[in-house]
Amino acid sequence: MSKTALILVDIQNDYFPGGKMELHEPEKAANNARAILDYFREKNLPLFHVQHIFPDSGAPFFAAGTEGASIHQSVTPLENETVIQKQLPNSFLHTSLEEKLRKEEVEHVVILGMMSHMCIDATSRAAVDLGFSCTVIEDACTCPDLTFNNKTVEAEKVHTAIMAALESFYAKIETTESFLRTVTN
Repeated sequence: MSKTALILVDIQNDYFPGGKMELHEPEKAANNARAILDYFREKNLPLFHVQHIFPDSGAPFFAAGTEGASIHQSVTPLENETVIQKQLPNSFLHTSLEEKLRKEEVEHVVILGMMSHMCIDATSRAAVDLGFSCTVIEDACTCPDLTFNNKTVEAEKVHTAIMAALESFYAKIETTESFLRTVTN
């Protein structure tokens, strides 16, 4: 099996109740993310926390130095774990993520986090474009309802559409249960 790393994307306080950009069922996604994180920690596999920080203090959410921009307590990085800050949806763009993955000789990435339609989509597509194989843990991801042309698309439908699009070429789509069952057998 190729060397695998976990990338936890933007599981930050502003996406939870009371935050500036609450998503659909963020606790459920975070709990599943924690189960995957625990597996990677137990096996001492490489893992990377990605934290979105908007440099402008007037940012709609994830403003630098705010509690909302902090990584959620459900997946708090340990002292020895790498946190990569980004300013754009693609976790690879203008960050050290690719360099760190190459240094660890990673060939396969497992991606999870927030938001399905934005940073998970952009990061997964970029990973494949850079030559990594990719798995997305779909029930450890979430997003909000979206509105376009005065029509609202429910979060679950947005999420499903993004996972279907990623599965068509970019990623193997797994649930927390199916992934853990596969790696522990």
